[in-house]
Amino acid sequence: MTEHCVTTPLTDDVIMTFRAGDTVTITGHIFGLRDATLIRMFDQKAPIPADLSGSVCLHTAPGIKMVGNHYVKVSIGTTTSTRMNRFTMGLMEQGVKAIAGKGGLLEDSTQILAERHAVYLGLVGGTAASETMQIESIEEVWWPDLLPECLWKFRVRNFGPLIVGIDAYGTNLYLQNKSRAVERARTFCF
Repeated sequence: MTEHCVTTPLTDDVIMTFRAGDTVTITGHIFGLRDATLIRMFDQKAPIPADLSGSVCLHTAPGIKMVGNHYVKVSIGTTTSTRMNRFTMGLMEQGVKAIAGKGGLLEDSTQILAERHAVYLGLVGGTAASETMQIESIEEVWWPDLLPECLWKFRVRNFGPLIVGIDAYGTNLYLQNKSRAVERARTFCF
């Protein structure tokens, strides 16, 4: 297991050093998005207002408040990624290098990530307090009519550690653990 401290934007060379089970800490920018944003981007085909090349996209719908003309963080936690699985290819086509969230992605996304030299970074549920502290500021917000599911640009410092749950070589820890759990369950007598 290797610990990686990286700065965004990410490149293929950096991504290809990550292996499933490694940890990653990020400094720079990450983009927050969720179902409504992804639907607007890919189902409704709205022009994407930010350059996502080399980016990390975090599945989130943050708790915020307005102070003057600025959004201020209150609680920025992570949401489950599986239900947004169908948007993986669209994000990869925009140059995204890492998707971060809870619970992993499905098998078809594992193949997409490998083909596109990208990764899935897992966060542990219940860590919103530390995530919020690692986000220094909200720099930009697009599509505020979707609040809190708009497109967010966060400045982060030492965001993580995140676990490489799916690497760019096609290793998916979530599927491996599920398979092990099924095998183990077969040994129980009911």
